[in-house]
Amino acid sequence: MKKVSILWTDDEIDLLKPHIIFLDAKGYKVSTASNGDDAIKLVKENAFDLVFLDENMPGKSGLETLSVIKTLKPSLPVVMITKSEEEDIMDAAIGSKIADYLIKPVNPNQILLTIKKNIDNKKLITRETTSAYQSEFSKISVDINRATGFHEWVAVYHKLLHWELELEHSEDQSMGEVLRMQKTEANTEFGKFIRNNYFNWFENENSDRPLMSPGVLKKSVIPELEKGNKTVFILVDNLRYDQWKVIQPEISDFYSVHSEEAFCSILPTATQYARNSIFSGMMPSDIAERYPDLWLNDDDEGGKNQYEEELLSSYLKRLGVNVKHSYAKISSNKAGIKLVDNIKDVLQNDFVTIIYNFVDMLSHANTDMEMIRELASTDSAYRSLTLSWFKHSHLYELLRTLSHQNITVVLTTDHGTIRVNKPIKVVGDRSTSKNLRYKTGKNLSYNPKEVFEVRNPSKVYLPKTNISSKYIFAYGDSFLAYPNNYNYFVNYYTNTYQHGGISLEEMVLPLVTLKPKQV
Repeated sequence: MKKVSILWTDDEIDLLKPHIIFLDAKGYKVSTASNGDDAIKLVKENAFDLVFLDENMPGKSGLETLSVIKTLKPSLPVVMITKSEEEDIMDAAIGSKIADYLIKPVNPNQILLTIKKNIDNKKLITRETTSAYQSEFSKISVDINRATGFHEWVAVYHKLLHWELELEHSEDQSMGEVLRMQKTEANTEFGKFIRNNYFNWFENENSDRPLMSPGVLKKSVIPELEKGNKTVFILVDNLRYDQWKVIQPEISDFYSVHSEEAFCSILPTATQYARNSIFSGMMPSDIAERYPDLWLNDDDEGGKNQYEEELLSSYLKRLGVNVKHSYAKISSNKAGIKLVDNIKDVLQNDFVTIIYNFVDMLSHANTDMEMIRELASTDSAYRSLTLSWFKHSHLYELLRTLSHQNITVVLTTDHGTIRVNKPIKVVGDRSTSKNLRYKTGKNLSYNPKEVFEVRNPSKVYLPKTNISSKYIFAYGDSFLAYPNNYNYFVNYYTNTYQHGGISLEEMVLPLVTLKPKQV
């Protein structure tokens, strides 16, 4: 195994011989320099893993030497060692992206700890994370088998997400595979939970029904408006819980999370159904009955979410909420820029609704574009792309701008998405819906053991185009494939992100209220 190679630069290097002997005994290879110029020459000629650098040296100072080293090798970790605790020196060193700093005199254990933090960090994290997940594995399995209510499933899902985010920084790939298997097990059992409870949630008024799509605005936004709080409601289409968790730290400097809870998306977990339900405060069949001009079925031509603003206005009127409000849907960079530029005018309203479509566009691009499929080939990569977008997005700029105002922000989504791998054969006629995670139609042929079937849509408040229409939903990571051109169909859609069916990723969704820190 290659020894860790360290460069130690100090004008009194001879006095540090005991430290160097100590590190040599621990298995580290230490080279030395007594001035900045020699250190720079050695960095040019050698592949060091870490540099210890004295701040106060004759000739080039430590900070000047640091600047040159960072220009030569930006990723090389440098630990500054100084006799001075003056704040301006520390600020300059930290601003130059030092890995750590130590105050003289240093002792051997300080040096060893710094090396482990900067060189052995990933190995230590891997070992500790792997050990911690192994000890939690059995507890999570027990929780999966014992979960009987939605809130218990939320707790299971949060535990799985916690370890998924922890293990993606680990070098131990085997534990990641174990976790993926445990998530598959959880989705299998969650599918059974939905099958056994979904009908009862609507048929029995006393059922333990969770907060679902129609109740989102009434639970999160209406109380804020009734208190007289200006509120911006942001819905990021297709945002999974894990994606929220990776973007949350990016806004933590200017927002505090006032409340966070999970709600359950209605079925189908598709924009047409779930988002219209949120903005109307109603289930889909009720929308179709009460507002027939504002509802389009799967087989109708035209966009299925054209009338969200009208549904929202009608909902506010039904609730007796008389506020000035506006609505915007952001589907392009140009629209995002325009919104941020005009935010002062927008905020003349008491209630502002904004929809961001990027994440949904990303999941569709993952299906249609080979390059995006390569870039988002795993859940970790999918999260990374979402985070990269968010950090450079107009949504981030908007949130930062809003944080300077006395405005409540409610952030949520309409449904999630799951990477599919398991094809299930379904036969349908030309009027059958096209979605891969659910189908609705009158002539469907399938194995009822492989899907969640709704023979009477009215029982779960879903519209039907004719008297014999029914719905079927895919569980877990399966997708519904036609026998015609089956092999092509399977090859094209395997490992793509889809929504509409039953999984933790699609149905367990974040509902977050943010309060600005800077007001």
